[in-house]
Amino acid sequence: MTSSCGDDFEVIILGGGMSGLALAAALGSVGRSVLVVERVPIDRLLAAPHDGRVTAVAQGSMRFLHTIGAWAGIAASAEPILDIVVREGFSPIEIHYDHRAVGSGPLGYIVENRAIRAALATRVGALPSVVMEAPGEVEALEPGPARVCIQLSNGRRARAPLLALCEGRQSATRKRLGIGVREWRYGQTGIVCTLAHQREHQGVAVERFFPDGPFARLPMTGDRSSIVWALDDRLSGAVLALDDSSFLGEVAERFGDDLGALELAGPRWHYPLSLVLADKYAVERVALVGDAARGIHPIAGQGWNLALRDVAALAETVCDRLRLGLDPGDGIALERYAAWRRFDGAALVAVTDGINRLFANDAFPLRLARQAGLAAVERIAPLKRFFMQHAMGLVGDLPRAMRGQPL
Repeated sequence: MTSSCGDDFEVIILGGGMSGLALAAALGSVGRSVLVVERVPIDRLLAAPHDGRVTAVAQGSMRFLHTIGAWAGIAASAEPILDIVVREGFSPIEIHYDHRAVGSGPLGYIVENRAIRAALATRVGALPSVVMEAPGEVEALEPGPARVCIQLSNGRRARAPLLALCEGRQSATRKRLGIGVREWRYGQTGIVCTLAHQREHQGVAVERFFPDGPFARLPMTGDRSSIVWALDDRLSGAVLALDDSSFLGEVAERFGDDLGALELAGPRWHYPLSLVLADKYAVERVALVGDAARGIHPIAGQGWNLALRDVAALAETVCDRLRLGLDPGDGIALERYAAWRRFDGAALVAVTDGINRLFANDAFPLRLARQAGLAAVERIAPLKRFFMQHAMGLVGDLPRAMRGQPL
């Protein structure tokens, strides 16, 4: 295949989900030639029933999306998060994160995934240097010392000095390349749906921790909220089997009554929760991005923000190398990317996994310790401000575009 490897690109992206489209938009916005291969037809990928989930978009992520020209298409569907309240169950002890304490606008935004996908697809479609193959299936893949060559099921062949793997946590290409993963199930099922309510949510997100799993309610546009309920598998089957009225009753017990009467505003979705960690962030001519590198628990709503930092770091690495006339996919470039992203990824894996395990234990001494910890964070303003800035994606070794600077 190498001798006649087809069309030349600077980067080939496998996976046209939110992370793959964001990387294509980032590189295409500065004129880099990109091929995106996605196995699902683009119209099906963008259809409303495809995904009922929402994403918490941190401030740093919003800046990145603005930099690559995608935020304008998202903004109308984005509900600002003005406050976050964290409690153990319905305990009166809480941490209250108020956006006014950091003075830089909302803490983040809640956006439906389908709106993000649509905006990114529109942005990518307007970039002449980006080619989209959707549907497209990779039949053959051959990493080499200077190029990665691929052949699609429709006969198209292409090559590039770098392949970005954005296929998600169950990536088939990652397995094909022999990159191992460590994976374990949390024994929880993620239950997601949208609720309409009588009263305004006023931009407040609430996270409540129960022994059988955390429950988050997230403000959406209009008088709506999304729930993300990570429920113990020993209970989830029975809850999922309930009719809509009985299910709503179960949800209402955890949601609280401060927003008035609730009603389902769409279908219910559910999926198993697991942690996936790839053994490597990069191999010869290939970089792993987002959930292909590691998929974390949704407990803190940081999954796509972490993935976007991968996207921004890889895009910056590629652009910097190409500006200097250097190879964007050689060992030096890939080691820079892997080293840059390794610590951030490991830290969030540890935090989300640790929080989930800590609150799952209902032993009385631990419950007292947790409530004392929540009370301490609430009282110590500098510590609380640091946690807020971290959740907003404004601390750490951030790529330029996450700081609102050009690629």
